Amino acid sequence: MKGLLGCLLAASLVGCATPTEGSGPYQEAEEQERDTQLAEELTREAAELMKSDVERAESLLKEALTADIFHGPAHNNLGVVFLKQGKLYEAAHELEWARKLLPGHPDPRVNLGIVMEGAGRAEEALAAYEAALEVYPDYLPAVMGAARLELRHGIQKEPIEDWLDDIAMRSEDPSWREWATAEIAKGP
Repeated sequence: MKGLLGCLLAASLVGCATPTEGSGPYQEAEEQERDTQLAEELTREAAELMKSDVERAESLLKEALTADIFHGPAHNNLGVVFLKQGKLYEAAHELEWARKLLPGHPDPRVNLGIVMEGAGRAEEALAAYEAALEVYPDYLPAVMGAARLELRHGIQKEPIEDWLDDIAMRSEDPSWREWATAEIAKGP
């Protein structure tokens, strides 16, 4: 940001270098221009701050993506930061990037499900949870999201009893275990 501001201020005096045709923030960088190690370090630092200092975490994640635009974990974590800030559109955008860059990882899909659910898009949220389960069958956060969504919105695509049993047995969170147990007790 400082660099951009400096460039804009300097433009009035001496001009800025103009980008080459076809360049932009999402243009593929040359391999030597990407600093994946720095992106990883900044992403780790941001992850430690996400609960205590969301604004600083956001800044670090943006720095990480400046270092390597193709660093999937930074996109995922920035999506989570935007979700915490209530910026659902921005969160969905970053999580789509993460989903594409981390094809075998369920977290971007689960996080996208949470965003879609928050935006009132139940069918798209369920599709995101199901996509997470396709890449990682029995992934508990995806099972929890899909089960809660199906019960909350009356969408019964899958037999939910197995999911509820799974949540009741495997969740480390007592509130989730209690919820699943209470839903099981209600019966079909």
